[in-house]
Amino acid sequence: MQLEEILTPQRCYCRMDWSSKKRILTKISDLLAGQNLAIEPEEIYTALMAREQLGSTGLGNGIAIPHCRVANCQEIIGSLITLEQAVDYDSIDGKPVDLLFVLIVPQERSDDHVKTLAGLAEMLSDEDFCFTLRTTNDSEDLYNIAITY
Repeated sequence: MQLEEILTPQRCYCRMDWSSKKRILTKISDLLAGQNLAIEPEEIYTALMAREQLGSTGLGNGIAIPHCRVANCQEIIGSLITLEQAVDYDSIDGKPVDLLFVLIVPQERSDDHVKTLAGLAEMLSDEDFCFTLRTTNDSEDLYNIAITY
């Protein structure tokens, strides 16, 4: 997986001050839909929340990969987010989350969805890489660090 195929500088958000899981999913839905993706924010939010209802996408160690498939989505869309303060995310280890990678995938691309999730999980299991992302103070730097991994 080449991260620059799904991530753009405009979809990297550094040190956001979002105070809850619901707020994170609402804000990222609005931001992604606002980038002319032909997807309504409610569509993204509803799909992300439906996935969370199946089980938290909080992986542990302060990391979450909220993801969903959306019918009107034309390409795989990624968004990398760091939070100013970690928030409760119902993670499997009970720890709050401060590093997220949101993944929106076209409805019909199930295989790509699974492969991309696996690649992201592997990338975010690298503690040094995550430390570097967490200590970055600029959204453009966040993007550049991510794509050079």
